[in-house]
Order: sequence, then structure tokens, then C-alpha cells
Amino acid sequence: MPSDYDASEFIDRDFLAQRSPSAAPAAPSRAPTREEVDSRVAETQQKLAELKRAQEDLERERTVLEETRRRQIEFQTGRQEVMQNLTRGIGLLEEAEFAARQEAEQMAKTLSGFRDALSKVDVIHEDSWTKDNLNVELTRALTSLENARMEWNAARVKFSILSGQAIPTEATKAPTLPGMPLPLGPHRFGELCRIGFALTWPLAAVAVVGIGLLLAVLLRR
Repeated sequence: MPSDYDASEFIDRDFLAQRSPSAAPAAPSRAPTREEVDSRVAETQQKLAELKRAQEDLERERTVLEETRRRQIEFQTGRQEVMQNLTRGIGLLEEAEFAARQEAEQMAKTLSGFRDALSKVDVIHEDSWTKDNLNVELTRALTSLENARMEWNAARVKFSILSGQAIPTEATKAPTLPGMPLPLGPHRFGELCRIGFALTWPLAAVAVVGIGLLLAVLLRR
């Protein structure tokens, strides 16, 4: 009896088709030629040169940015400092200007009062007085003189220059350094003697000691 068994029926052809490429042995890779190696070296050097140029460009850009940042900081700091100084200066000068304007106005009023008092005193002519109006004219003249004197004394209180005291300026102020002795100025004779004694007594003490030693040496002989 013939057999109905067929071995080809148990073979999975799809499985064999999938395994066939992987099952095939891989071909060995070919070694690079001299020309290929030289080409790769040249390509690598070109890339390194491009990277170096890019780095230099970035360094220059960083330097420019740092300089810009420094200038911005300098501008902000300088602007704040200048604004503070100018604001403070404006306040001080406005106050000084106001005080000077008030002093100038007072001085103008004082000048007007001086001129008025001078004119009133200047028109007094005692040679025109008569026996009948002597007392009246004398009273009037004394009143004018008293008013002028009051005007003068009031002005002397306000303006020290009328008392012979010059107003010190920055140019005329003598600089005083730390440790610099002050000028003697208008001291009395007794005070000057005490100052002189205080300055010369160490020398006198040394002289006395020296004379004492000399006498002691002479007496021993």
C-alpha cells in the first residue's frame, strides 16, 4: 500500500525565507585605502579650522559684549553720581542764592537809608540859623543826626564790612595743615613771655645741666 506521507508539507518556507539573509555569513569589511585616509585627514583638518574660526569669532563677540556691558555700567554709575551731585549742588546754590538775594535786598535798603540820612544831614546849615529859630533848627538837626546814627548802628549789626572786618574768601583763607602751629596774632606781652618760656625752657635746662657737670669736673681737679 503506497504511503501518503509527504515531507515537504512540514517545511515552513516563510520561516526559511526570513532566516536565510541572517543565516548567510557577513562579508568582511574592506580596509581603507591610503587615498581615503588622506581624504579623511584633510576633511578633519578643515572641520578643525572651521571650529577654530568659529571660536575666534565667538571670542571677539564676547569681548565686544563685555566692553559694551562695562560701558553701560559706567554710564549708569556716572549718571547716578552726576545726578546726585547736580541735585545737591542745585539745592545748595538755590539756598545760597536766596540768602544772597535777601542780603542784597537788605543792602539796597540800607544804601537807600544811608543816602536819605546823608541828604538830611547834608542840608543842615547852621550858619543860616537865627536867634529866633535856633532851638527849633537845633532840635531838628539833632533829630536828623540821631536818626542817621541809628541807621548806621543798625547797618553795622547787619554788615560786618562796615566795622572794618573784611569778608573772608576762599582765595584769602590761609590753609591750616594738621599739626601746623597757629600764628601768634595780637597777644599781650605777658602771654608772649609765657609762650617764649615754654619754647626755650628745655634748652635752658640742658644748659644748666651742662654747666653743673663742668663745675663738678673742675672741682674734682
